[in-house]
Amino acid sequence: MNSEHVAEMPSRVRPWRLRLNAWLRWLHIYTSMLSLIVVLFFSITGVTLNHPDWLANESRVEIKGTLPAAWRTGKTVNWLEVVEFLRAKHNLRGQAKDYRSDDTESSLRFAAPGYSADGFIETSSGQYTLTIVAQGFIAIINDFHRGRNAGGVWAVLIDVAGWFLVLVSATGLGLLFYLKKIRVQALLVMVLGGAIMLVIMQMLT
Repeated sequence: MNSEHVAEMPSRVRPWRLRLNAWLRWLHIYTSMLSLIVVLFFSITGVTLNHPDWLANESRVEIKGTLPAAWRTGKTVNWLEVVEFLRAKHNLRGQAKDYRSDDTESSLRFAAPGYSADGFIETSSGQYTLTIVAQGFIAIINDFHRGRNAGGVWAVLIDVAGWFLVLVSATGLGLLFYLKKIRVQALLVMVLGGAIMLVIMQMLT
């Protein structure tokens, strides 16, 4: 039979329920894969936050010295000069913050996950004391979990990870409605889990 005389078969449009199911499945799979390492990290550090004594290791060092004359102009502290001098001389890390100054003493703090360096400066002489505390690996990852002293980029990453988990959960819930055999049981288990969590929270407040 000549192919020119064969009527073209109309393309079948898939029902919207099937298209939605396919879209949810695709989105759930790939958002899960993208967030897998992030979920694993926050799951593990969620446990270590409850056990900060695991592999606890802290070193504390005290250093004394004198700032260069340029650290202060009149009664004004040149904090940029102070920060750069201390960072270069003692290999300090983290963000410099918590600046304070009065007639007798000035102070500042360098902070990073699992790390702090507190500096106290005698106003009259420029002599300073640095107390540097470096904690172990568990304390470092716990601080990353909290987002403490980790900077703005990490804070954005936590927000993105949170929204990814919302998306993974929402698409998983959407797929559940296509599983007729276990849909009701699964929803009941979800409601039961939420109720148990709320009861425990209420008991602890």
